[in-house]
Amino acid sequence: MTPQEYVEEVLALVERIPPGRVMSYGAVADALAETSGRASARLIGNIMSRHGSAVPWYRVVSSAGRLPPGHETRAQALLRAEGCPLKGDGVDMRAAAWYPDTSR
Repeated sequence: MTPQEYVEEVLALVERIPPGRVMSYGAVADALAETSGRASARLIGNIMSRHGSAVPWYRVVSSAGRLPPGHETRAQALLRAEGCPLKGDGVDMRAAAWYPDTSR
């Protein structure tokens, strides 16, 4: 898988996250690891920062539920509008975490 194909796969997966649910950067990387050969949460953060504006970027958070750095207020408002379970300044990961099934 080329780097551009990987970017496209990441964005396609983020588009599939249901409203009111989230995935961590690491979960996105893990979900694509077998087919891509890549498994870096940091790379997912990079991709979201550079290419994620056209997808629901605010549905990708840290594994602790922290919202995207520098966009916390906007992300929280968008997630709240979707009915996402929030906890403190972030997301309640136990209630909101989503992982795709492997059948597309």
